[in-house]
Amino acid sequence: MYLKITPNPTIEQIKALIFQLPIQEQITLIEDLEERLETITMMQLAETGFSQWNEPEEDIYNVES
Repeated sequence: MYLKITPNPTIEQIKALIFQLPIQEQITLIEDLEERLETITMMQLAETGFSQWNEPEEDIYNVES
C-alpha cells in the first residue's frame, strides 16, 4: 500500500504509516512518544510553580536605560 504524504498529513495517514512498521518499531515509537509526553507534562507542571516570578515589575533583565 502506497500513501502519498502531504506536508500536513492527517492523523489517519500517520496511523496508516505507523501500522505498516514492524511491531518492534511500533513499540519503540510508543516508548518515544510516552517519554516526550511525560517531559511536556512535567514542563507544564513546572511552569505553574514559577508563575509567581512572572511579575513584570520584577524583570531586572529588561531594564530600559
